[in-house]
Amino acid sequence: MPLHKMVANFLGTFGIGNMKFNLPEKALMSIDKLPFKKISKGKVRENFDLGDELLIVASDRISAFDVVMPNGIPGKGILLTQISLWWFEQAAKLMPTHLADNHSARVREILKDFPELVDRSMIVKKLKPMPIEAIVRGYLAGSGWKEYKSSGKLFEFSLPEGMLESGRLPEPLFTPTTKAAEGHDEPITNEECRKILGEPLFSRIKESSLKLYEMGRKKAEECGIILADTKFEFGTDSSGKVYLIDEVLTPDSSRYWPADKYEPGHSQPSYDKQYVRDWLETLTWNKKEPGPILPPDVVSNTIKCYSEALEKLMGD
Repeated sequence: MPLHKMVANFLGTFGIGNMKFNLPEKALMSIDKLPFKKISKGKVRENFDLGDELLIVASDRISAFDVVMPNGIPGKGILLTQISLWWFEQAAKLMPTHLADNHSARVREILKDFPELVDRSMIVKKLKPMPIEAIVRGYLAGSGWKEYKSSGKLFEFSLPEGMLESGRLPEPLFTPTTKAAEGHDEPITNEECRKILGEPLFSRIKESSLKLYEMGRKKAEECGIILADTKFEFGTDSSGKVYLIDEVLTPDSSRYWPADKYEPGHSQPSYDKQYVRDWLETLTWNKKEPGPILPPDVVSNTIKCYSEALEKLMGD
């Protein structure tokens, strides 16, 4: 079955209100025909200037180990945007978000001549992004597990001896990183983060990150999903008011595991792009550009992971 038909079948069975998605047959790798000035291009998203606001359009590109793969995942940008919009709605109960007022109607109006981009787009306030990424870890996985194996610690934090891979931490930990324009983000200590942001802002970001993670953890748990860890980004307006920005609790920024298959002691099946990472780890690749072309089975299984996460989170 063609990939786009498989994705359509996944989404068509969700029964998520009246939401319908126009899914592409091929991965959208670049957004080039809009009449707005493109001001930046990230690993996945492209930002366009709307004057006092930005239009953010999610492509179908996928990155791993900070390298963008040469082929993408058809429909991924739509799935990520819809998950993120749903989580922004939940997060707005805890703090301001960067979404524009009357968001849905505004997106449809601005992109009336580009309906294929509506479901993968957000209109947001222009804010000053903070120079750090706010990581919260609830489980010992990924780079955290590698660090624990080598040092017995999770970066700056001491942990009990004998913890297993994918084991739940005694409490969620705030482990910020730098935010590199290119290359790898690097872990920093809480004290280093405090020096970068200043005490009042650091405390606000740390507290907000832990509260947002707890909100996400509880909701995911209700849906049969474990939120192992996640990344948040924040920005400020001209008055210093703090907003949640970028994306929130998506499979690209989070590590999601099916709760019914959870078993500490090894890596877990996941709803995030860990499937791509695991496949890449089987290759003799130096984790530098250019990345390898993802084979059809990796693409299709990644679509399935993202789609099932959307169904479980939003299908009630």
